[in-house]
Amino acid sequence: MNVRRDVPLAFDAGAAAYDGLVGANPGYHDHLRLSARRMGLPAGGDGMRLLDAGCGTGASTSALLAAAPHAEIIAVDGSAGMLAQAGTKNWPASVHFVQSYVEQLAESGVQGPFDGIFAAYLVRNLADPDTTLHTFRELLRPGATLAVHEYSVRDSWTARAMWNLVSTTIIIPMGRIRTGDASLYRYLRDSVNDFDGASTFLNRLRDNGFVDVRSATMSGWQRGVVHTFLAQAPQ
Repeated sequence: MNVRRDVPLAFDAGAAAYDGLVGANPGYHDHLRLSARRMGLPAGGDGMRLLDAGCGTGASTSALLAAAPHAEIIAVDGSAGMLAQAGTKNWPASVHFVQSYVEQLAESGVQGPFDGIFAAYLVRNLADPDTTLHTFRELLRPGATLAVHEYSVRDSWTARAMWNLVSTTIIIPMGRIRTGDASLYRYLRDSVNDFDGASTFLNRLRDNGFVDVRSATMSGWQRGVVHTFLAQAPQ
């Protein structure tokens, strides 16, 4: 299976086990919440309209909701299986789930402007990240924030070594045990190794018209492995 081409279908197959796998990762949910807080959304998001792009089973949606409990949140994912898992959870009326590829937001009725976009573990999986980043910039109000929560290890040999150790000895074996198929988790390992280094991705954001571009990493074993990339749509 070409997992990059068929990422939503691959996540359909692994959806039932997904929450259990990520829940076994120390810091997974805390780090998502940290990235959402780093967006600096004022007044609990009161009166704001936010997009959670690539929401999966709702972990990133929950993090965004914690940072902006008074905002309207449109949560989008291309995987029906992941959205079905998200739908089993309790959500306030301000959260709306939409099945759509991020490349087809307009066709799915998802229209801007948004006061913020949160994209967790999404950009690395896109065949054409530049087109999607350009679309995100167009969807944001002037001065609004894009937060990309993502793995990036190419700029640090220690981060790369840690990532390959953890993925090879823990993530891939656990994925095989829980789902009977390790292909999605091997893809995860390889896609992280192949993704932009942090400096390259910051330049990619600038090249797509974003300003005030910066990044911060996490604590624990994911220091230098997982990052919050922040950028503003120009005024």
